[in-house]
This record gives sequence, structure tokens and C-alpha cells, in this order.
Amino acid sequence: MSKSGIEKNIFKAYDIRGIVGESLDAFSVELIGRSIGSEAVSQKQQTICVGYDGRLSSPELCEALIKGLLSTGIKVIDIGLVTTPMLYFSTHFLETHSGVMITGSHNPPNYNGFKMMIAGETISSDQIQSLYERIINQRFLTGLGSSTQTNIQDHYLAAIYQDINIHRPIKITIDCGNGAGGICAEELFRGLGAEVKALYCDVDGNFPNHHPDPSNPDNLIDLQHNLATTDSELGLAFDGDADRLGVVTKSGEIIYPDRQLLLFAESVLKNHPGATVIFDVKSTKHLFQWIRDKGGVPLIWKTGHSLIKKKMKESNAILAGEMSGHTFFNDKWYGFDDGLYAGARMLEILSQFDDPSAVLESLPKSVSTPELNIQLDEGQQHQIIQALQEEAIFVDAINVIKIDGLRVEYESGFGLMRASNTTPVIVLRFEAESAAELATIQKDFKVCLEKYIEKDRIPF
Repeated sequence: MSKSGIEKNIFKAYDIRGIVGESLDAFSVELIGRSIGSEAVSQKQQTICVGYDGRLSSPELCEALIKGLLSTGIKVIDIGLVTTPMLYFSTHFLETHSGVMITGSHNPPNYNGFKMMIAGETISSDQIQSLYERIINQRFLTGLGSSTQTNIQDHYLAAIYQDINIHRPIKITIDCGNGAGGICAEELFRGLGAEVKALYCDVDGNFPNHHPDPSNPDNLIDLQHNLATTDSELGLAFDGDADRLGVVTKSGEIIYPDRQLLLFAESVLKNHPGATVIFDVKSTKHLFQWIRDKGGVPLIWKTGHSLIKKKMKESNAILAGEMSGHTFFNDKWYGFDDGLYAGARMLEILSQFDDPSAVLESLPKSVSTPELNIQLDEGQQHQIIQALQEEAIFVDAINVIKIDGLRVEYESGFGLMRASNTTPVIVLRFEAESAAELATIQKDFKVCLEKYIEKDRIPF
């Protein structure tokens, strides 16, 4: 811990995140609360909602955060153990426009952190750095705040029930990975009229069965097995704070979130022709033409839930999605990322068909990799990617997009490398029309990466 009582490197591009007992403890979290509260009050916010996920450290960190918030004079509504989308929902439903979610999302159990909304905006980048500067300079407001407790869950479920119409009692298996989604996922999907088999829906911050991250295929093995051995038609999986959705078909095929977005875009654009649909740099190349063909305007953007939400406001986009599993509906929902709501929208579409898996598996598909990671030391990922942005040359590329790392477009597909903003890794993804073309693209990337990283650490 630094002399100020706070580590600078926990202030990431779109949230605050660190290791509990090292960069995050009760003292540092109270300082974060004082900073967030001061910023909210300075923006004329009177009340802020606070919720936390199912991690073992979350209740203690919540107590410290609220102590810091109250010292600035702001009113706190403590909504307890919730999903991150329920926290976002509470800021709309309770009209606070500001909120803090204590969550480690999909990171290892010893991590935790904070996702923040102030005055209706999910804060990111420079705004998050300004919270750190406020702490360093001790620019804290003081006052006497008050705290109340409210249960938001019934209101959240009621809002989804009012919004979603499932056409038949589709049979599904859900896997919450012992994350916060377990508090209401089973109730939600049963209430919508689905027949539900539930895996790991008891909230347990030890994550005893598998890690709550549906972007990793290893974490979907139990769901695939259940689909193979039961009469369930479809599998839905959620991450630790339930703002991301994973989908598995009856045959066990993983429908990665960028392909999910193809289906969502088609559905939404039927009622909103000409609307903008955003996808992040990790997403399939098929989205460009698919969105145009369905009457929409495709827009590629940086990875990161708060960065996507900000771009949605700027462009008035109707829908957005990230390869990691965050999907944002802005047509008849609130424009925030919500894995449970996205699952409900998925069922609304697929319940119109006798064979939901066939619909999903028929979506455009290339040969592709999941997200691949290269583990590095803290901060090293940004240094390497910046150097590669400046010097890397791709002779056969038709376009190089540098808004977030390097997305190199080829006639047959694309390759991507970018610095993660949540953990010290370089994230890679590749897509092509054939395995041979995929290997060719990967070879280009390997030549560049080997200047900075040992061969045996590159995962292809």
C-alpha cells in the first residue's frame, strides 16, 4: 500500500479492482467511498445506491464503502446482495441516478472492486483517475449522511416480466457458477414460463464448482453435460455478478456472445430500422454485413462496459454487445448490460421456434478462437501493446483498427491483440474462413509478439 493508503494501479479504465488484503482493505475502501461521495455531491447528487455481489469479502468492503460515503453527507440506499444489473436498475427505479456495485465480476476469488454510476453515467477512464487524484489531494467533502436499506429484487423481476413474452414453455438449464445471479435467476426464468433445471445457483464466494466466467469454455463443461443427458433445449450461463451471458446449444455448441448479437440485432432492427448497433473490437467480422443487411448501422468500438455505454449515448445506439458477454439493450430496457435480461430476451426470440438450437447454430460462423490470454506483470500489457501499435507491420492486412489495441483485418478474417484493463494480460482473438487461413493470421501475430514475449508463453 502506498503512503496515501491507496494503490494507483487499482484504478482501471472502467472500474476499480484489486486484491483483497493487498491493494483493497477497509481503510483504502473507506477512502474510495469518500472520493466517490465527494464527486457525487459535487455533481449535485443527493442519494446513491450501494449493492454487493456474493464474494466473501463483499459485505466487509460494503460496510467500509458506506462509511466513506456517509462522511461526505450523501444519503445511501443499501440494496444488499444483488447482481450488478440490479444495482443499475435500482438507480433508475429509485431515481437516484448514482450507484456503486461492489463486485469482482469474473476475476479470481481474492479480487474485488467497484463499478460506479454518477449522475446517470457509468464512469470510466479519466473520471476514474480523478477519483484517485481526489484521494491523493484529500479533496473530500464533509457532511452527515444517512443510510437506509431497500430490497429491489421483486421490482426488478416485475419489470422483466412486464417486458418479456415467452411464447411457449421452453426447457432450459441455467448455470450461475455460484455467483450473485443465483439469488433470483431460477425464479426469474420460471416466472417467465420456462421449465428450468438449475446448476450452482447457491451463492458461494469460494466458487466450489467452477469459476463464474462463461467466456472460458472450461467453465461450460457441466452445462454441456447437462444438456446432453436431460431434455433441456438450451443452456444459459452467467458470470459472477450476472452482467454477462453465455449460451450453449443442445448439441453442446457454445454460441459466443458476438454470434448472440447477430440474433439480437436481427430481432431489434425489425422494430428500429436504421438504428445503430455497437460491437467491440473482439467481435466477429460477420457483424458488419449482417447489421447492414438487417437495416442497421454497424459501429465497432473499444472493449469495456462503461466505454460501450458512453458510446451508446453519443451515437443513440439501440443495441450493443461485447465478445465477453455484456449485452446492452436500449430499445425497451435501460441500456445497461444485464446477463439475466439478455437471457430473457434470448428465450423470447427462441421460444418462437420448435428447435432453438438449430436457429442458433445456423447463424453465420467462421473458424475462430475463444479469448486467449498472455499473463504478464502488472502494467506490462499496456507497454507492449503501445509499442506494437507504433511499430508492427502487417503486409497482407486490408485495414488496421487501433481504437483499442490492434485489430488487423484481412480478406479472410481478423486478428486482435489488446491490453486488458482488468487483469495484467494481453487478450487475443482470431477468426478466419478456414483453419489454414486462421493459422496464417496467427503466424503474423506471433512474429510481432515474439519480440517482447517468450515463444512458449504465446498460446498458439
